[in-house]
Amino acid sequence: MATSIEGGALPAPETVLAECLATLQRFMDALNAHDAAAMDAEMHFPHVRIAGGRVTVYDQPGRNPMDLFQKLKAEDDWRHSVWNERRLVQRNGTKAHMAVTYTRFRSDGSTIGVYESLYILTLKNRRWGIQARSSFGP
Repeated sequence: MATSIEGGALPAPETVLAECLATLQRFMDALNAHDAAAMDAEMHFPHVRIAGGRVTVYDQPGRNPMDLFQKLKAEDDWRHSVWNERRLVQRNGTKAHMAVTYTRFRSDGSTIGVYESLYILTLKNRRWGIQARSSFGP
């Protein structure tokens, strides 16, 4: 049986995957609801985002840019996003690397773009949360 650095048994990959998928879905649901507080609830802090040539660190909840939704709408007529793929690529008992692909859609249903990202989820205080995101999207 595989063990973690601390010597305890690792959770089964299926367990880690199920918990991480649920976290990611709640995050996407919050994004589509334009609910920054609900997005924060699915993150751990400090939270790191690497996208558009910048590294941004949100040191605590409430630091997610409040104009995020207006900016996406104004620039691209963004209406919602969906996951295309979420794949567990590495994990241990307290951290998981998820390779994800998502699509952003306009209000008329046309595609803005399809983007690949790496999301790093961590288990803290018995809760999985997104700790970092590195996206090839803007």
